[in-house]
Amino acid sequence: MKVSSVTIRRRLFTALLIGVLAFGSLAARLAYVQLYKGGELSEKAEDSWRREIPFSAKRGEILDRNGSMLAYNISSPTIMAIPAQIEDAKTTAAKLSTVLGMTEDSIFTTIKKKQLIVRIQPGGRKITPEKAQQIRDLNLPGVVVAEDNKRYYPMGSLASHVLGFTGIDNQGLTGLEAKYNDQLKGINGNISYLSDNKGDQMPGSADTYLKPKDGLNLELTIDKQVQTIIERELDQAMVKFQADDIIAIAMDPNNGEILGMASRPTFEPDKYREVDPQIYNRNLPIWMTYEPGSTFKIITLAAALEEGKVNLQTDHFFDPGAVEIGGARLRCWKKGGHGSQTFLEVVQNSCNPGFVALGNRLGKEKLFDYIKNFGFGKKTGIDLNGEENGIMFKMSQVGPVELATTAFGQGVSVTPIQQITAVSAAINGGTLYKPHVAKGFINPETGEEVSKVEPEVVRKVISENTSKQVREALESVVAKGTGRNAFIDGYRVGGKTGTAQKVINGRYSPNEHIVSFIGFAPADDPKIVVYVAVDNPQGIQFGGVVAAPIVHNILEDSLPYMGVAPRKQQISKEYKYGETPIVEVPNLVGKTVSDIYEDLNMNFNLSSAGSGDTVIRQSPAPGTRVDRGSTIRIYLAKDDDESNVPRP
Repeated sequence: MKVSSVTIRRRLFTALLIGVLAFGSLAARLAYVQLYKGGELSEKAEDSWRREIPFSAKRGEILDRNGSMLAYNISSPTIMAIPAQIEDAKTTAAKLSTVLGMTEDSIFTTIKKKQLIVRIQPGGRKITPEKAQQIRDLNLPGVVVAEDNKRYYPMGSLASHVLGFTGIDNQGLTGLEAKYNDQLKGINGNISYLSDNKGDQMPGSADTYLKPKDGLNLELTIDKQVQTIIERELDQAMVKFQADDIIAIAMDPNNGEILGMASRPTFEPDKYREVDPQIYNRNLPIWMTYEPGSTFKIITLAAALEEGKVNLQTDHFFDPGAVEIGGARLRCWKKGGHGSQTFLEVVQNSCNPGFVALGNRLGKEKLFDYIKNFGFGKKTGIDLNGEENGIMFKMSQVGPVELATTAFGQGVSVTPIQQITAVSAAINGGTLYKPHVAKGFINPETGEEVSKVEPEVVRKVISENTSKQVREALESVVAKGTGRNAFIDGYRVGGKTGTAQKVINGRYSPNEHIVSFIGFAPADDPKIVVYVAVDNPQGIQFGGVVAAPIVHNILEDSLPYMGVAPRKQQISKEYKYGETPIVEVPNLVGKTVSDIYEDLNMNFNLSSAGSGDTVIRQSPAPGTRVDRGSTIRIYLAKDDDESNVPRP
């Protein structure tokens, strides 16, 4: 059939129109790709060609409150391989194995992976600079030494539970390393270049270096010297008492800053794999829960004073040795009781029946309101992971027996950090602070403070006047009561003992106790409060015998270091039979031997040098405080003649 010319023209026009539309669409697509998407596609192409050799950022240093380094980084390079650039995998694996201590097969398998870049591990991770130089000297194609670092703890186990430790990739795993990982870790950098499909650098392209951004330095409230004193005492106590655990916390009661925190057993952060995970995973000062015993009586005392339920000087209590409450017989630690005593003596003697009476005067609602306001029953919010809540009776469960036992610290469960935080509030004027370990963050490049952790007030719990009475009562406990082993001549020390039976399988153990002592100084203006708890010491198990001497030693060394000067004004210590009193050396210069010998014979021994009758010098110097019975060496001369007197 013959096709007309009109039809042919129509078909040609249609084909032309389709061609124009197709060409237009192609042109539009090309324009879209080239002009609109061109930059994005170029970046994607460049990314597919780009190879990166990582450079790890330095993790921020951790410093004590005075700038001493407790954790920092040391250079520890990592070996990496670019499989596409390796010319002879067998030879490369053989040479690397001799340096890295890995098998040839494991290295060969790693460097044959179809990946852009691989780490040779574990032998090639975080190696010494000396090994890194050996690898460089081999000059192996496709093998590179990447800049890396690892964490170093110069003080060994010091503050290990507080500091924590990091993993193989410098990530914080426990302690402050984990809590403030985001601030400490920094941002990694790299060296990048463009490569072809063989892994070789593209001609005409240049390396690009992205400098790593180091993490912020963390300044702590911890004082390295106080921490060292604490840990020394815990080490000695573990040897002496063979306890299951020991914990200690030192705090500035006026702002919640932790000056020291430690426990035993302990570990070295860079050797954490060598110990039981329970040791490094449980920071006992914030994790351990137990019945506090008599240190909890401070809370009952503060509540009773604040509510006007007792006058410590004029109110009296007769202690028969035990009281019957709700069918339960609650005993005093002293068999036969203390008899008639003022309530100040009740505190000094840590008399359980006396505190039962204070609890009854308060009533369960008031007492438990104060317990709650002092922070018990919930976390303090300290900036460390793993804190426990402790356990309090529900009000519906509190009957006469529960009220009575709570008043003297039995039947409730607390953590050490709750205990020291609450007692700090009782003695600092009545203000409860949130405890904290971080003091601030510092820019490592400029040294400028980026942020600062300010003291955080939780609430006002008691009045300044009540707090003053609590301090005075607790000072008398150390001078005249159960806390005498914490007495420090020249310093006003307050404190309270605690001895609590451990609960084992739901029953109170007759043989295992947690003994504790909390002490502070100076008692009229506290600068430091120290809490020590010893879990199941062998031998005598009383807080005043075991824990009080530990606190004594910590305070005795810490106070002079902190610049707290001794003062003569303090409550005189009441000595028991067998204890040696401390007396002041009199001024003997100018006196004759006959004047002084008989009088001194009661308190001192005399040792003389020189000839004559008159004392011209003496040692120790007048005013020195020494044990009664100590020897005073006197230097004698005739009148004012000192020419033949030996020099001290």
